Amino acid sequence: MANNEENWVMPEEDDDGGEDTPLEYNITSSPNDFNTKTVFDFMEKGIVKIPGFQRNYVWDIKRASKLIESIIMGLPIPQIFLYEKDKNDFLVIDGQQRLMTIYYFFKKRFPRQDKRIELRKVFDTEGKIPDRILESNSYFTDFELKLTEPVPEVDNRLDGLNYSTLEDNDRNTFDLRTIRIVIIKQSHPPDDHSAMYEIFYRLNTGGMNLNPQEIRASLYHSDFYDMLSKLNLNSKWRRLTKPEPDLHMKDIEIIVRGFGMLMENQNYKPSMVKFLNTFSQKSKTFTTQKIDYLKELFEGFLDACDNLPNKIFLTQSGQFNVSMFEAVFVAATTEPYQNEDTNVKIIDADKLNALKEDQEFSDAIQRQTTSKKNVLIRISRAREILL
Repeated sequence: MANNEENWVMPEEDDDGGEDTPLEYNITSSPNDFNTKTVFDFMEKGIVKIPGFQRNYVWDIKRASKLIESIIMGLPIPQIFLYEKDKNDFLVIDGQQRLMTIYYFFKKRFPRQDKRIELRKVFDTEGKIPDRILESNSYFTDFELKLTEPVPEVDNRLDGLNYSTLEDNDRNTFDLRTIRIVIIKQSHPPDDHSAMYEIFYRLNTGGMNLNPQEIRASLYHSDFYDMLSKLNLNSKWRRLTKPEPDLHMKDIEIIVRGFGMLMENQNYKPSMVKFLNTFSQKSKTFTTQKIDYLKELFEGFLDACDNLPNKIFLTQSGQFNVSMFEAVFVAATTEPYQNEDTNVKIIDADKLNALKEDQEFSDAIQRQTTSKKNVLIRISRAREILL
């Protein structure tokens, strides 16, 4: 595995996160000032939702404490952007770290660093963090402000306090301090939230960047995506990728791409980002029966890989080659998928090594990997050599 865990997936030349966009969107943008207590209530009631990828909270206690201190002191904080999907239904576009910090401070609990992936699993099954989890010391510690570096010339009286132990005046100030929240709504194109993808991407190009899959998981969240999150924890899948789920959902994107190419490879055209967005949007219409079948099919594929070495899909530099995996997955599962079967033929390690040595296949997984020509070439070669 590559030494840098952030770069465990082999990059692709034309996978730049961009996509063709319509010439014009009809979008309304309205600024609103809500106090922190109201914002907290919105989150408690599920009016403001933290999308799937944002369920991983990444701030440490010092950074979180600085935000709370800034609010109490009246210092300006960046505005927050929400996308209005429906009446009383808002998704956080930008500002979820700030929102979650405020939420956790009201709850007087702060998530442990080593439990944040597990907390995302809790979100996947519960839709929120239940009180029983918030109260568990194995998941959370007390949220006591850690302000060891006070603002110059200001007496830092807040260090070590929590929401309940703040002085009444400070607590009231915190409750009533307003935050600028910009609510964005798309009117055109109708029945299409494509503008939201663009807004996500453009608003998150700085700081802690969101990659296309993180945006996609929020924009097109569905029962299919819930199933993907569970598949992503499968020990046989983790053996082929890396031990722990990727915080930025690169591993889930690989599964999405496999299914997308299995079902839509003849309709594929660049960019890959746009293709996966379209497929993810379509997946929202999948029936429970179809989702269950796809889960079993992927598990059948993993069973067919049992005899393969752990590093079979890795490059010499230790990076996961998505293009190779995609071709092998599609080649192995096309016939079962067409027959609505879940039994995938065992993948022969010698044949797979022969595929990797094939010059035509090798070229198609190393250069211009997201071009339609190379996508179809590598799938075709995989079928010819593996089956």
